Amino acid sequence: MTRASDTQGPARDRTRDGAVLSKEGLPGWLDPVVRAVETVRPTQLSRFLPPADGAGRQSAVLILFGDGTRGGEGGKDPGRGPELLLMERAGSLRSHPGQPAFPGGALDPEDGDPRGDGPLRAALREAEEETGLDPAGVQLFGVLPKLYIPVSGFVVTPVLAWWREPSPVGVVDPAETARVFTVSVADLTDPANRVTTIHPSGHRGPAFLVESALVWGFTAGIIDRLLHFAGWERPWDRDKQVPLDWRA
Repeated sequence: MTRASDTQGPARDRTRDGAVLSKEGLPGWLDPVVRAVETVRPTQLSRFLPPADGAGRQSAVLILFGDGTRGGEGGKDPGRGPELLLMERAGSLRSHPGQPAFPGGALDPEDGDPRGDGPLRAALREAEEETGLDPAGVQLFGVLPKLYIPVSGFVVTPVLAWWREPSPVGVVDPAETARVFTVSVADLTDPANRVTTIHPSGHRGPAFLVESALVWGFTAGIIDRLLHFAGWERPWDRDKQVPLDWRA
């Protein structure tokens, strides 16, 4: 099996202020994701792009791919194949309460320049704070274009990573996180688990019924586009609908 580093040119790319994103040693099944990250345009990901006037709160999320193994007593246990790490936000939060999401949050001043490696640091920091993962086992390999969430005013940088050395994860602060879980890529691509959500405002969007959760909104939109541009998407019934209420 080929590896992304064998086919994508130089193994390391530097952001403007010197932070390193490494493609070296990635598993071959991530090759399509690496190619998608390098070629996708902002308008291919979302119609909601950052305001031209620079408004919005800078934030980042960690899109962490693992191979489905677990760390723990006795070593690694077999898993279900490639997977993504997700969390469910606490119902008491002001922004997006109760929603499944990628780990992430707003940049802090100590994270650094939002135009440089600030989003990389923020994604790792927030993921550690929310799920307890060990950042030392995470390899960052790509960054998607900045996107915008109008309802909360966040300008989001999606940071992609490989869970090179999986570590135990779980709820760190119940006031922020209701649960932490992984979803297999196989389940995400299963047409039986795919639906379209309909918001009372009329907005329609892709969603996934996985791990006893409805993954929708910004998170589902990113997953949907990654599956599509990586060539992993399977035909699914877009007329299968799930209504949302005004609290969503």
